[in-house]
Amino acid sequence: MNEPFIPDIGHVIQLSVAPVFLLSGVGITLTVLTNRLARIVDRARVLEARPPEEKRVREDLANLSRRASLVNRALTLCTICALLICLVIVSLFVSPMFHLDLSGVIAFLFIGAMAAYIGGLVTFLREIFVATASLRIGHS
Repeated sequence: MNEPFIPDIGHVIQLSVAPVFLLSGVGITLTVLTNRLARIVDRARVLEARPPEEKRVREDLANLSRRASLVNRALTLCTICALLICLVIVSLFVSPMFHLDLSGVIAFLFIGAMAAYIGGLVTFLREIFVATASLRIGHS
């Protein structure tokens, strides 16, 4: 007779808790990045309504374009991270169901997810540096 499958599933659920928490953290990061991109787009629309002959308008639009590109890259990397984490969770459940040793695949997916997340955070940090470098507080 086959052994009961329920203990295996219980163990898999325990193993999948950490990636699920990580996934929720990445989701929050995606929300922050999406809101940031929306603010950049809104600001660019306001500036595009002004005469393009103004040097400051051209500079600000170029800066906003660079920032939007960085945020878009960070969003892409964090989305890839979220997808890889989802694949980790699926692999954790598929492995015992089909009696497969997917530990190497799971490790590879997790490492890929962390690399993508690190890349997304570094890109986000670069965008923050670009944004703060262009501040003109107290200047007209």
